[in-house]
Amino acid sequence: MVDVLLAGGISMAMALLCTKPFIAFLVRRRYGQFIRDDLVHHHVKRGKPTMGGVVIIAAALVGYFGSHALLRVLGGTGVLQVVPSSISLSAVLVLFLLTGLGIVGFLDDFTKIRKERSLGLTSKQKLLGQTLVTVVFALAALLMTDSRGMRPASTAISFVRDTRLDLAFAGPVLAVILFIAWSNVLIAGASNGVNITDGLDGLATGASVMVFGAYTMISLWQFNQGCQVLPGPKCYDVPAALDLAVVSCAIAGACFGFLWWNASPAEIIMGDTGSLSLGAALAGMAILTHTQLLLVVLGGLFVIVTASVIIQVISFKTTGRRVFRIAPLHHHFRDGRVVRGHHRRPLLDHRRHLQRGRTGALLRRVARPALTAEAPHGRAWRSSTIRPPAVRSQTGTHPHLRRTLRCRTGLPER
Repeated sequence: MVDVLLAGGISMAMALLCTKPFIAFLVRRRYGQFIRDDLVHHHVKRGKPTMGGVVIIAAALVGYFGSHALLRVLGGTGVLQVVPSSISLSAVLVLFLLTGLGIVGFLDDFTKIRKERSLGLTSKQKLLGQTLVTVVFALAALLMTDSRGMRPASTAISFVRDTRLDLAFAGPVLAVILFIAWSNVLIAGASNGVNITDGLDGLATGASVMVFGAYTMISLWQFNQGCQVLPGPKCYDVPAALDLAVVSCAIAGACFGFLWWNASPAEIIMGDTGSLSLGAALAGMAILTHTQLLLVVLGGLFVIVTASVIIQVISFKTTGRRVFRIAPLHHHFRDGRVVRGHHRRPLLDHRRHLQRGRTGALLRRVARPALTAEAPHGRAWRSSTIRPPAVRSQTGTHPHLRRTLRCRTGLPER
């Protein structure tokens, strides 16, 4: 459990601290986002720094490998009484998907910037890159074995565990081919789903935090109920479940730190570099934790948004009518608020502060059990006393208003 929290903390800190300098670097290089002409209300995003997925990928890699290295150092010196775990094949495969599809997304984003247009790689080029990465991942997950002789993936279709529906019904050769095709469907569907959802500030990033957090809990549950820890008829036979929790928490922490700068109005956009890589990592977690069909439930937002695009295209081609004002679905709701007059500029200006406040509140709620836990010397940790903020008097503020504010904050009158 220590390595899971350590990986998430390192990746979150790196994403939180390194995104701002990366934004300054992109601004100096004039690497900005190009927006489609039909998205009138998103023209304010033109020129906004993109390729923020580079920070997410780098922070996740540093968080995962840094936690293993730090625990090995602390365990070797006797500072912590922990047994450092080794780097597993399953976690490396997830990071391979994260990095591989991140490179495809980076090429797409860089093509947009270089050619100064809203379209980067063609659909065939993007599909070719996704297929190459998926084939390598599927072959390695199905044919390679870890240090205990276990294969990371299985040919069985899974929901919360492997079902009786097995792709090896017609022999091992056909099983490999069908598994590659099934993996391609999952990875391409998840990566494109996150890519389509990445249309509003913080939407794809916030949803990814929740799904990767869910996979962190699922992996921890599978480790605690694993066949090597708790043998039984209902145990989970998932190789390196604990290390999958580490890599999932590292990616969730990276997204959480990036969300601080991606909250509305966003200072940076993750681009295809982040959306394709995060979607591929989600599919990799689903395959390696043997919860393939569960991804449809956990990533329900991505499924709904993608379905809205499919429904819009089918309806327009068959009947000539649009079901939504504009697809994907989040643009439909966004444009509806603007048309009906419910969009207020002051709300947009303060939305980033509201989201950052909620993010900080969530972080404090998660860290509260650790702060109130038993300390090594038998004493509980105590957080410093939080004093109410002082009221800064402004020129022109009425004296009665200043007195009222002091009473509400508990400050003595001057």
